[in-house]
Amino acid sequence: MTGFYKHIALLACLLGTAPLQAALVRVPADKPTIQEAINSASNGDTVVVSPGTYYENILFRGKNIVVTSRFYETGDLGFIQSTVLNGSQPIHSDTSSCVLIINGEDSTAVLQGFTITGGQGTKWADEHGAGTYREGGGILIEQSAPTIRYNFIVNNQAVNTSGVASAGGGGIRAGDGNPKILNNVVASNKGRYGAGIVLNFTGVTLRNNILTKNSGGQDYGGGALWMNNSGSMGKTIENNTIAGNSVLGVYVWAGSSVMRNSILWANTSPQIAAHSGGLSVTYSDVQGGWGGTGNINLDPLFADSTEILRTGSPCIDAGDTNAVYNDIADPLSPGNAHSPSRGGLKNDIGAYGGPGAGMLPFFGVPTGIISSGINLPMNYRLEQNYPNPFNPSTNIRYSLAKRSTVVLELYNAIGQKVRTLIDGEQSTGTYGVVWNGKNDAGGHVASGVYFYRLRTDSFTAVRKLLLLR
Repeated sequence: MTGFYKHIALLACLLGTAPLQAALVRVPADKPTIQEAINSASNGDTVVVSPGTYYENILFRGKNIVVTSRFYETGDLGFIQSTVLNGSQPIHSDTSSCVLIINGEDSTAVLQGFTITGGQGTKWADEHGAGTYREGGGILIEQSAPTIRYNFIVNNQAVNTSGVASAGGGGIRAGDGNPKILNNVVASNKGRYGAGIVLNFTGVTLRNNILTKNSGGQDYGGGALWMNNSGSMGKTIENNTIAGNSVLGVYVWAGSSVMRNSILWANTSPQIAAHSGGLSVTYSDVQGGWGGTGNINLDPLFADSTEILRTGSPCIDAGDTNAVYNDIADPLSPGNAHSPSRGGLKNDIGAYGGPGAGMLPFFGVPTGIISSGINLPMNYRLEQNYPNPFNPSTNIRYSLAKRSTVVLELYNAIGQKVRTLIDGEQSTGTYGVVWNGKNDAGGHVASGVYFYRLRTDSFTAVRKLLLLR
C-alpha cells in the first residue's frame, strides 16, 4: 500500500466509523465559527473548516467528532498552511489554549489539518496535587485519548507564571489519558518546561512528528519533549525527529519510557537527561552518543530545512530491523521505500521513516502568523494536484530548493509510464504545470487512477491523481 493510499485509507477509517446519520458541518458555510460548528455537532459528525484564519479558542465539549480542514479530501498539505486556528484573542486570559480536549474524548475525536498558533496556555490545577500551572499553549489534553494528526503547531507558548507554579507544554500538553499524536510539526513554541510537548502521567502514541526550534526550559529540566510517568497505558515513542531546539531534546522528570527509531540532534546539550527514572533508546541517532541496541552518533544529513534525509544519510535503512517497522513500499520501484522515506524497505530513523511516514506540514512562514521569524530557505515540495478528481485538466505545482535537473512523469495504476511532463533543468523557484487529459499531446488518456512523480538530483516524491470522464 502506497503512502498516499495508506493516508487516504486512514482518513476513510476515521471518517467512516461514524454512524450512517453522521453529518458534515461546514465552516463558514453552515456555521460561522468552528466552535459553533462543534456545539451543533453530535458524536460521529465531521466539522470541515474552509481555508482562512479563525481567531478562536475551541473546546471539543466531550464530543467524539472529527474537526478537520479540507486536507481530509485529498491529503493536500496546502490546506494545513491555509487553514489557521489563531488563539491569540481568548475570551478569558486564563483559558488561552488554541484547542482544549479535556472531557473524556476517545480516539475518534480527531483534530487534523490546521496551522495552530498564538495560544498562551490554560491555568490548570494539577490532578496529582502538584499545584496550579499554565499549560498547553497550542493544545491542552486531559483525561482524553484524541487523535492529533497532520497539524503545524507553531508559535504558541506557555511561559506566563503569574499566579501559577510554572508553565509548560508550549505546543501540546497531555495528561492522564492516551492520545495519538501523529505526523505533526511542533515548531518555534516556548515553555518553561516541555517547550514542545509535555506528557504528564499519560499514555501516548507519539509517532512521525518533528519537534524543532522550540525554546525555553527554565524550569523542571526543560526539554523539547518533557515526560513524567507513563500513566496506565504506557508510551509508544517512535520515528520522531527532535532537532534544533534551544533546549535539550528529551527530559524525563520521573518514570521510565522507551524510544526507538528517532533522531535527537543539535538540541541544547545534553540531548537526553533525567531527574529520576530514565529513557531506554534503541535504533536512534543521538548526538554525543547513547547506549542501546542499534544507536548511532552521526550527523543525520538533513537535505533541507524540512529535516528530510539527504541521499547518503546514515539514518537511511538504520532503524529497527523488525519488519513491523519497515518503510512503506514504493509501487513504482519494487524493493524500495516510498517517498518521503528513502533507500530500501528497512526503517529509516526519524520522522520520515516507518509504516506511518508521510510528507509533513510545510515548515515555511505562513503570511501574517509568525512574527518572531523562522528564516528558512525554500524547500523541495511536490503539491497535490488541484482539482482532484478532475475532468479534463488539473494543476500540478512543485518547488525547487536549488537549480536542478527536473523530471516530472505520469504513470498508470500498474506502474507503466504514460507521459513525461517535464524533463530539463530549472532554477530555484515554484512551478506549475497544467495537464489536460483530454487534449494531451500524446493523445486521449483514459479515465482512472494515475501517479505523478517528481525527480530531481536529490529529491523524489510521488502523488496520486484521479481523471474522471
